[in-house]
Amino acid sequence: MDEFCFEISEETEDERIDKCLAALIDSLSRSYIQKMIRQGQVTVNGTVVKDSYRTVCGDRIQLLLPEAVEPEIAPEDIPLDILYEDDDVIVVNKPKGMVVHPAAGHYSGTLVNALLYHCKGQLSGINGVLRPGIVHRIDMDTTGSVIACKNDAAHKNIAAQLKDHSVKRRYHAICHGAVREDQGTIDRPIGRNPEDRKKMAAGVRGGKQAVTHYRVLERFRDHTYIECSLETGRTHQIRVHMASIGHPLLGDQIYGPKKCGFSLQGQTLHAKILGFRHPSTGEYIETDAPLPEYFKELLKRL
Repeated sequence: MDEFCFEISEETEDERIDKCLAALIDSLSRSYIQKMIRQGQVTVNGTVVKDSYRTVCGDRIQLLLPEAVEPEIAPEDIPLDILYEDDDVIVVNKPKGMVVHPAAGHYSGTLVNALLYHCKGQLSGINGVLRPGIVHRIDMDTTGSVIACKNDAAHKNIAAQLKDHSVKRRYHAICHGAVREDQGTIDRPIGRNPEDRKKMAAGVRGGKQAVTHYRVLERFRDHTYIECSLETGRTHQIRVHMASIGHPLLGDQIYGPKKCGFSLQGQTLHAKILGFRHPSTGEYIETDAPLPEYFKELLKRL
């Protein structure tokens, strides 16, 4: 059972306890914390409180999280668009709408379910039973290249390459507005949006370093077709960075306008190029995921 303990300072006093804990514990949502409070898992100075309790300077807060029960993840015969595969790694062109690994509300139909079937269970176990083989991920509505590892040695090697920024990751995207510069770099830290914990934001205090390089591929009247290269891999990085300079991605209803003039399922973002050193041979491998049909048709319309 995980335990969190905090002492309230002057800076965090006179706040609802659920809001206070959501700000202090980045990994937990406010709704989940409210559930824990209702179940008596949160105490203030040893006494169970309601979620409406307002903190007082000097309060000692304790939150006990029950042991998580991980559901069994079953292999599923889901077709995969395989860009590269050998005994160590597999690179898949993920379609729009597919979640990479199981999570609350998505325990079937994920890329992991498909990989478990295709690879006959031979996937690295470093990230646990919910994310076997998964070294990195892309958003549900982002399409394109995802690499998975079939053993722990390959997993550690690819993870190290991601950490030292030596993996080539180039994305194609369509954004709102006319990007003036032919190319540029956005170097702004990314962290949880203090006003909405479900969203990320650029330039927030305590955010992690994030660097995105972009270049213009083609300009249209009201939109721009761009390529983005990642130095880092923060949550929603390209989406947040482009929105921060006034050019949110087309179709992105979280960081862009609610209406975009087209019938789209989420952001227009595709992980096109993925390049890495093979974990066993050291040979440079590069895959190029073709643009999905919806993306090509959209470019024609623009």
